[in-house]
Amino acid sequence: MPFAIYVLGIMIFSMTTAEFTVAGIMTSLSKEFDVSIASIGYLISAYAAGMIVGGPLLTIGLSKLSKKQAFLLIALDFLAGQTLGALANSYEIMMAARIITGVSSAACFGISLGISFDLVSPQHRGRAASIVLGGLMVATALGLPAAMLFDQFLGWRSSFWAIVVLVLLSGLLGLKVIPSSAKSQPVSLRSELAAFKKLNLWAAYASSLLIIGATFAAFSYFSPILTDLSGFDAATVPLLLGIYGVATVIGNIVTGRLADRYMMPILTIGLAVLAAALVLFGIYVHSPYVSVCAVIVIGLSGVTLNPAMTTRITRVAGTGTLVTTIHGSVISLGVVVGSSIGGLAIDAGYGLQSPLWIGFILAMLGLLSLFPYLRQGKLPDIPVSIQKGS
Repeated sequence: MPFAIYVLGIMIFSMTTAEFTVAGIMTSLSKEFDVSIASIGYLISAYAAGMIVGGPLLTIGLSKLSKKQAFLLIALDFLAGQTLGALANSYEIMMAARIITGVSSAACFGISLGISFDLVSPQHRGRAASIVLGGLMVATALGLPAAMLFDQFLGWRSSFWAIVVLVLLSGLLGLKVIPSSAKSQPVSLRSELAAFKKLNLWAAYASSLLIIGATFAAFSYFSPILTDLSGFDAATVPLLLGIYGVATVIGNIVTGRLADRYMMPILTIGLAVLAAALVLFGIYVHSPYVSVCAVIVIGLSGVTLNPAMTTRITRVAGTGTLVTTIHGSVISLGVVVGSSIGGLAIDAGYGLQSPLWIGFILAMLGLLSLFPYLRQGKLPDIPVSIQKGS
């Protein structure tokens, strides 16, 4: 793998740490802005909403630039939004900052995957995607716990400033190592939109949305669930989230290496395991031992399905930047669906454990979205080269 692909993973790590940080410092932000925990959960939804709406538009707007130039401009935009969040003195300003950074993050996912696909041969795209998206996994393993420690010892603003520094350093590194020849072709709406006529693409999008929605319904509220229901001390939660993050890294490595050959089995088994972990967590939420085991299994089987999800999209509709970016927006919609419905369930008085049940329902719907392919007994749109190698 070219070193530039790892640099792209570092930028994704930086931006995803920013996205997840709010989930780990909910209590501090709730006190700072004098709002409910559920309202802080909506900041996660706002970030994802920015990804859904703004990401594809920003990608099209930057399509005439080289991918390297687009990558650097997106990094600057994110830097501005994250700085605004670090300086925020009201909930409304923080909400605006989250939307700005969400827009930039979505475009960065699409551009980064596009650059990585340009730098490797087709049979290595699954592995390249796993490295770029591995930044997301490492963010949960290292970035989020570090941000929580910054919050506990230096205040929540320090965690935001630390991400500003990370994004700046990642951008400077990208300026040096990303090939200038990685150019974007102007987006042809006719050719790009033709892909969206495929029902298989929409089915793949639906599965991705439900997988991420199920995961984030639970993950967005891990911190209060583990402290208020499972009985863990607040100082222990960063360690538990770190363990969750390590599980996502391990799962991502495994799925990244197997996604090209066993895409649908990975998605099917992963969703089944995720559903089982969520329902057990919901039933035994007051047991610290079961809670730890559930957190680990959710880490192994949730967002770690990303390489298989991305491989499925490229097989169905190719590697077009718009298709890839909209897939990122669909994933972000899953974050919105999961975290928002989880917050609404809490506000409606169903208790802090209710997001776990929401996640279970979404995971079961995800399994149903795979059912047509399971009945056919074959994988959709698998390249001949992959079939011959199996």
